[in-house]
Amino acid sequence: MKLSNFHFELPEELMAEYPAEHRDESRLMVLHRDTQKIEHKLFKDVINYFNEGDVMILNNTKVFPARMFGNKEKTGARIEVFLLRELNAENRLWDVLVDPARKIRIGNKLFFGEDDSLVAEVIDNTTSRGRTLRFLYDGPYDEFRKKLLELGETPLPKLIKRDVEASDEERYQTIFAKHEGAVAAPTAGLHFSKHLLKRLEIKGIDFAETTLHVGLGTFSPVEVEDLSKHKMDSEQIRIPETSADMINNAIETKKRICAVGTTVMRTVESCVSASQRLNSFEGWTNKFIFPPFEFSIANSMITNFHTPKSTLLMQAAAFGGYDFVMEAYQVAIKEKYKFHTYGDAMLII
Repeated sequence: MKLSNFHFELPEELMAEYPAEHRDESRLMVLHRDTQKIEHKLFKDVINYFNEGDVMILNNTKVFPARMFGNKEKTGARIEVFLLRELNAENRLWDVLVDPARKIRIGNKLFFGEDDSLVAEVIDNTTSRGRTLRFLYDGPYDEFRKKLLELGETPLPKLIKRDVEASDEERYQTIFAKHEGAVAAPTAGLHFSKHLLKRLEIKGIDFAETTLHVGLGTFSPVEVEDLSKHKMDSEQIRIPETSADMINNAIETKKRICAVGTTVMRTVESCVSASQRLNSFEGWTNKFIFPPFEFSIANSMITNFHTPKSTLLMQAAAFGGYDFVMEAYQVAIKEKYKFHTYGDAMLII
């Protein structure tokens, strides 16, 4: 499989700028791998494809407001800072992306907030776009984190061209988000409403929670034609023992196990035992899934419609079958499905 195998023309008007009015009323395309049949539904119809004892695996990561705007000392130039990950809590060290990158050098100071209440110093140029910042804040750590939350805004992906609105704070977060640490939402989970979760629960579907703190690596462009040469950034994951037990029990009893999103699929496929069961785990993964790939845990998957040449599309194609998924994408374009973060969903069974 080569990068060029995943190119297709995506009309700009199909990129979703806003989510559906109600979470569970986005459109849902259902792909049946056995019959190669495609159905068109609403997301809340997903309940009809699952029965008592089936398991849905959720990613309970929570997005933090990672995008901040500051001003450079002396020149006052406006600089966007995207918080990627905390390196050292005690020393207030963070890995960040800065834009425009060419204006920032080691030793530069950046001021945040209307009253310049937070100051950071650039202490390292780690990559061409990345920097390490030390925030100069003397107060307690809790106060510092509160300050970051106050000054940060919801980190909508750059492909959404509009400004962040108040409603994004809620809608760019799954309703089961618990553990803060992601800089992007696990988008397949955004379609679940409280009402739909309750209906699934009443029907006897079980929910296994896992965590993958989504980093920007998930969205980094693939820049090599030979996919085996692409390296994913590492992201932090956790599979509690209770979730692993629930999923392994469903494997034993031949139930439907659904990975809700590419992040969940990468998490579980990173932790497969020699006997093709799921191990509990806490650590990091840089697993990159592209065709051909033998899946061990989930036998169904919910995912959004992804952009051309993205690692997310490659994973969907690995699971649904390359030809079938690429054909489904052409159907989606013809039927005007919405793509990307706030777009519509696909269920592959």
